[in-house]
Amino acid sequence: LIHQILLFISSVHRNTAILMVDPEACVFKSTEKEDMFQNVLSQVAEQFSRAFRVNELKTEVTNRLAMLEKRVELEGLKVVEIEKCKNDLKKLRDEMMSRAEGRVNCPCKYNFSDDGKKLTPRCDVPSYPKYTLSQETIEAVKKPTFDVWHWEHNEMLSCLEYMYHDLGLVKEFNMNPITLKRWLLGIQENYRSNPFHNFRHCFCVSQMMYGMIHLCNLKEKLTLTDLGILMTAAVCHDLDHPGYNNTYQINARTELAVRYNDISPLENHHCAVAFQILSLSVIKFANVEPEAIITLILATDMARHGEILDSFKHKVDNFDFTNEEHVTCLKMVLIKCCDISNEVWPTEVAEPWVDCLLEEYFMQSDKEESEGLPVAPFMDRDKVTKPTAQIGFIKFVLIPMFETVMKLFPQIEEIMVQPLSVCVYIYYMYIIHYG
Repeated sequence: LIHQILLFISSVHRNTAILMVDPEACVFKSTEKEDMFQNVLSQVAEQFSRAFRVNELKTEVTNRLAMLEKRVELEGLKVVEIEKCKNDLKKLRDEMMSRAEGRVNCPCKYNFSDDGKKLTPRCDVPSYPKYTLSQETIEAVKKPTFDVWHWEHNEMLSCLEYMYHDLGLVKEFNMNPITLKRWLLGIQENYRSNPFHNFRHCFCVSQMMYGMIHLCNLKEKLTLTDLGILMTAAVCHDLDHPGYNNTYQINARTELAVRYNDISPLENHHCAVAFQILSLSVIKFANVEPEAIITLILATDMARHGEILDSFKHKVDNFDFTNEEHVTCLKMVLIKCCDISNEVWPTEVAEPWVDCLLEEYFMQSDKEESEGLPVAPFMDRDKVTKPTAQIGFIKFVLIPMFETVMKLFPQIEEIMVQPLSVCVYIYYMYIIHYG
């Protein structure tokens, strides 16, 4: 055994003879064999110990290498994330710079630019400042006489945000306040800079709806879901309006007219853009079917005015707030009232809107003339004056509609119906004095 162990330690051929001698080359006596054996065993034990330590060291090195590889992988992911954040920040900075220079030209994918090219949807970070509304403003914004000309876009956004909170819609529909801000900003940026159909008009219609909700005490007569539908339809009702009406869309065979088979092409487009923004903003309107909002936006097509008003007239004398059909018809009439209610405001507020509307009409008639399309008489700049344009509209459209609503809500007579009659009188006086 000793012979084999010595051969193993010294790596000598197994058939080699071994002679054990001391340093002075003397042969060991048999009594010294035990000491030699112990010495050899100690060396063997030391060799085994070293071998085990090497294995432990290998295991430790392997584990440490694995940990280092994991750290390198994680650090690599961090670098990727950092680069992504840098790119996102750069995009955000570029967008903010563009916004500072003017309207950001990237509305929803359903919008069409002049060359018909689809544009990419976007979801903005809410960046407009938070304004604290004074008590005086809070009271004024509840009235149909609110002067909308003194407010900048950011201030109007804050007012709209306040309306949703005040009516309890944020809580009712479980809206994240930041998401509400993001949605409102997306709405504002998807109204074009038309003379009339712009974001200020959107705010006017929404504010008038908010005012009618308070004036007619609708919070006690309708559900919060109904109020949410009314406000949201008002906010979205003219999204991405191109400044040319349905008649032009149909006569010019625009892409919108072709897409919607000449059936309310603009109103259908407003709906499409509205729900694209809603899907981007993840605004949750629980318990509200899209059809409820779509129904109201489609009702703003003036081609359906007679049909909708006649339907309401048949219901108003025996109106039932528990009847879903009656309530839907009322909501359609309410958004119509708000949409064309400019003349309800005091003269100093209403008159600039007439100028804006005529400017947009004349832009369309000029375009129609240049393209060889029919021109509506009420849009012809050579034939139309402000009084002639408004007298007929007020007498035969506005007054009959508001008087019908007054049967259900008598409180609107002084604030909304009487000003319309005064407006007609003023225009007649203008014609008498100036021809």
